[in-house]
Amino acid sequence: MMSADKEMELAALIILAATGLVIYRAVKWVMNAPRTADPWGPEVEGLANDDRAVPLCHHCFTPQEHNGWFCPECGCTVGPYCNYMPYVYIFSQGEVLRSGTMGSLRKGPLILAGYVLFSIAMFLEAAPFLLLAPVYWFLLFVNSKRTANTLDTAAEIGEGPI
Repeated sequence: MMSADKEMELAALIILAATGLVIYRAVKWVMNAPRTADPWGPEVEGLANDDRAVPLCHHCFTPQEHNGWFCPECGCTVGPYCNYMPYVYIFSQGEVLRSGTMGSLRKGPLILAGYVLFSIAMFLEAAPFLLLAPVYWFLLFVNSKRTANTLDTAAEIGEGPI
């Protein structure tokens, strides 16, 4: 007869082995899956890779024909490496946090959880501002309710998501 401790160890090993097998099978399934075609098609890829193509601001869609880090029209951070630059990435993070309180949010608990976790990380980084986190969360949830009502009303009218 096995003791209770040995049974617990054996059960834990069996669960660990089963979990490992499931993860292994999932990884093999994804690796062996057939590759799908490019969803954009060759004409869109050709236009995007054209030498005359001009990048656009993700916020206001203004053509960015300069080599700056900020859009001259709306002030958003633009550029291929802005999120990697030691000083400029702070402005990108600020845009994300600001869009949670003032922009239009998609409705969903995962999105709200992401905003809350990101704000915790940012407020912990700047410890003196940690006391402002509840204020940010209040504004975030007020904005999510406002945005959810706006999206629901637009869907009822038939305009679709804003």
